[in-house]
Amino acid sequence: MTSTDTHDETQDSGPSGYAAARLRLLTEGARSGPPRRAALARLTDDWLTALFTAGTEQLCGASLVAVGGYGRGELSPRSDLDLLLLHDGSDPKAVAALADRLWYPVWDLGIALDHSVRTPAEARRTAGEDLKVQLGLLDARHIAGDLGLTAALRTTLLADWRNQAPKRLPELRELCAERAERHGELQYLLEPDLKEARGGLRDATVLRAVAASWLADAPREGLADARRRLLDVRDALHLTTGRATDRLALQEQDQVAAELGLLDADALLRQVYEAARGIAYAGDVTWREVGRVLRSRAVRPRLRKLARERSDFLRRAVAGDGRALGGGKQNAERSPLAEGVVEQDGEAVLARAARPERDPVLPLRAAAAAAQAGLPLSLHAVRRLAATVRPLPTPWPAEAREQLVTLLGSGRPTVDVWEALEAEGLITRLLPDWERVRCRPQRNAVHLWTVDRHLIETAVRASAFTRRVHRPDLLLVAALLHDIGKGWPGDHSVTGGTIASDMAARIGFDRADAGVLATLVRHHLLLVETATRRDLDDPATVRVVADAVGTQGTLELLHALTEADALATGPAAWSSWRASLVADLVQRVSALLAGDPPKEPEAAVPAAPTAEQERLALEAIATGGPVLSLRAQTEPSAGPPTETPAEPERAGEPEPLGVELLIAVPDQEGVLPAVAGVLALHRLTVRTAELRTLALPEGVEGSVLLLDWRVAAEYGSLPEAARLRADLVRALDGTLNIAGRLAERDAAHPRRRGVVPPPARVTVAPAASRLATVIEVRAQDAPGLLFRIGQALEGAGVRVRSAHASTLGANAVDAFYVTQAPGVPLPGGEAEALAGKLQEILRA
Repeated sequence: MTSTDTHDETQDSGPSGYAAARLRLLTEGARSGPPRRAALARLTDDWLTALFTAGTEQLCGASLVAVGGYGRGELSPRSDLDLLLLHDGSDPKAVAALADRLWYPVWDLGIALDHSVRTPAEARRTAGEDLKVQLGLLDARHIAGDLGLTAALRTTLLADWRNQAPKRLPELRELCAERAERHGELQYLLEPDLKEARGGLRDATVLRAVAASWLADAPREGLADARRRLLDVRDALHLTTGRATDRLALQEQDQVAAELGLLDADALLRQVYEAARGIAYAGDVTWREVGRVLRSRAVRPRLRKLARERSDFLRRAVAGDGRALGGGKQNAERSPLAEGVVEQDGEAVLARAARPERDPVLPLRAAAAAAQAGLPLSLHAVRRLAATVRPLPTPWPAEAREQLVTLLGSGRPTVDVWEALEAEGLITRLLPDWERVRCRPQRNAVHLWTVDRHLIETAVRASAFTRRVHRPDLLLVAALLHDIGKGWPGDHSVTGGTIASDMAARIGFDRADAGVLATLVRHHLLLVETATRRDLDDPATVRVVADAVGTQGTLELLHALTEADALATGPAAWSSWRASLVADLVQRVSALLAGDPPKEPEAAVPAAPTAEQERLALEAIATGGPVLSLRAQTEPSAGPPTETPAEPERAGEPEPLGVELLIAVPDQEGVLPAVAGVLALHRLTVRTAELRTLALPEGVEGSVLLLDWRVAAEYGSLPEAARLRADLVRALDGTLNIAGRLAERDAAHPRRRGVVPPPARVTVAPAASRLATVIEVRAQDAPGLLFRIGQALEGAGVRVRSAHASTLGANAVDAFYVTQAPGVPLPGGEAEALAGKLQEILRA
C-alpha cells in the first residue's frame, strides 16, 4: 500500500481505517527496521493531518507539531505519540475544540499520548525552565497547519539552545550521569533498559542535542548504525510482548532474537552490547570535547587580561631603562609522555613527528603512556593509528610485550584506554582471539561484566598485587587471558589453557613462561573451588593441587590471580571467609612443595578435641541432649567462646568470617538434617559444615557427635544460642516439624517467579579422597536445601564425615564427604546410585 493509498483510507474511514492500516504495516514481513518506522510515522502523520484539517475550517494561526521520537520519525510499534498543538493565542476556544478532536481519537485507539497546547512564547518559556522539554522540542517536526508558526518556533528554540549551551550542557551531562547511576551500563546488563541505561537510545538522542549546540560533535562513524540496531531490537520487543516496554527481560530474549532472525539470545545480547558500547564511547569522547571547549572559553578572558598587563609592563620597562625585559617562556602546549606520544589539552595524542606506518609498537606505547599518566587516548590518535599502523611481527618484539604489561599494570585508567583501542578495532588486530570474547554476555548473576570487560577488570585488580609476586608480568597477562576460552565450546579452562599458550608465544614469551601462563589459565578456578568444596585436612586434597601447580612460583601467581579474578567478578564471589580458606590451602600446598608432605593415614583418625570441644561433649553426655556455643571469628585461629551472638562489626575492625557454631550431641540418627533444618528456620546461611564422632576421655561412657560449622545471618541479627538449642532439642525428639514450618513460610512469603533455573546435578568426585566418598551437589540455592540433602543422606544410611557449602549468587555448590558405617568410602556402584537418588530428590 502506498503512502497516498494510506492517506485516502485514513481520511475516508477515520480511526478504524488508521487502525487497520497500522495493523497491516506492523504484521507484514516485507518491511522492518527504519523503513517500517518511517512508514508508521508517515501513516500517523496522514491520519493526524486529516483530524487536524477536519477541525480547522474557521481556525488560523495553529499547527500540529511532532516532538521527541515521533519528531525524529522513529515510531516503534508501541511508541507513544509526543505532540504539541501550537497556536498564536488569538482564539482559545477554537484551540480547545481542536485539541479535543485530536486527542480523543488517539486515546480511543489505546495509543499512549504525551501532549501539550502552547503558544510559541509558552513553549519557549517552558523549554527554558525544563531541560527535558527543551530536548524534545529540538526534534520538533511540522505535521499540519501553519508551517510558518512551526518554522519560527524551531528557529527560536535552536537559537536559544545554542546561546544557552555553555550553561545547559553541564546540566545535561549531570542528568546523564544520574540516569546512568539509576539504570546501569547497557553494555553489561543481562536485562537492560534499551532506552535509559548508559549507552542506550536516550544517550544517542543526547548526542544529537550536543551536536545541535554547535559546541561539539560526536564521532559519527558507526553511531547511526548503533542507534538503528537498538531501535530494531526495541521494535522486536514491542511486537513480541505487545507492550510499550524498553526493558529486555530474560524470558523474552529468545523470542526477540527469533523476530530479528538471530541465532539465539546470546547473539541478541552481543549485538545490543556492541551498539551500546559504540554509543557510550561516543558519549565519552563528546563530553570530553565539551569540557575542553568550555574550559577554553573560560580561560580566554583571563588570557586577554594577562596579555594586556604584560604589554603594559613591557612598555613601562622600555621607558625606564631602554631595554625590554623578558617575560619568560610560556608553558608548552604539548608535554612529552613517551616516544611519539605527548599530552595536549588533557589527552594523550601523537607527537607531530610520530610515524605510525613505520612504528608498529606505537599503539601499545601510546596506550601504556596514556594509562600510566591517567589520561584518555584521543579519538584522533586512535583513528590515525587504526588507519596507518603496520601489524606487529610474530612473535612480538620485547618492547611490544613490555608495553602491553605496562598498560595492564596501570590500574583503573587501563579500562578507558583499552576501550578506546577496542572502539577502533585495534585490540582484535593485536590479539585476534579477543574477537570471540568481545561483548560476550555471561548468563550468571554473580558476574557484573561481559567476558571481555571482566578480563580487563581482572587485570586492574591484579595490578594491585604485582608487589607480592616474583613475576608480575605473568600475573597481569594471565589475568587478561584467564577466561579467553569462554568464546569456544567445552570447558573454558581447558580450552583457554591451549589458547593462552598460543597467545603467549605470539606475544613473545619463551616456552617456559608460556607453559606457566597455560597452567594459570587452565587452573584459575582450582584454588577457590578446592578450598570451598573439599576437606583441607584430607592429604589427597593438598596433593591434587600441588600436582596441578607444580612449583612454588606458579602457586604464588595462582593465589594472586584467584583473588583478582574473584574481586573482578562481583561481591558475591569473594569474602573474608573465602580468602581465609584459599590462604589456608595455599599454605598447605606450599609446605608440600617445600618438602613437608602431610601425613597419609590409612583411615580416618579423629583429631584430638580442644578443651572447649571436650567440655561441650561432657556436658552433652551429662544432660543427654545437645549443647552448643556461638563465637564470632575474624581469623581462622580459635579464641575463647561466647554464649551470646557476636556484636556487629565496627569500623576499623577485621571483617568477620562468620560465626562458629559448635554443637555436641549424643550420637543418634538424624543429627545433620535436624541441625540444618533448625538453622534454615532461623535464616542462618551455612558456609562450612563438619560433623565427626568425638573421642571421649577414658572412663566416660557413650559417644558424642561434634558439629563445627560456620554460619551467618541472611539478614538481621543472630538468634540467641538458647533459642537455637531449644529448637534443636525439639527437632531431635520429633516434636518440631521442620519440613512443615519451612513449607508454611514459603507459602506465606512466596518467592518471585523468574527464569526457571537448571535442574540440580549430583555427581561423585573421582579420586577426591582416600578416606571418604565425595558427593558434589550443584543446585539452586534455597532455604532448607541443606536440610533436604541431609534427610536424603540419612535415609540412604551413610555417615557424613564433613560438608563444605559454597554459594555463588543463586547457585549452591556443596560437597559431602560420606562413608559407610565402618568409616570407609562407598563402593563405586553404591556411590553412583546414591548420587542418582539424591539428584532425583532435589529435582522433584
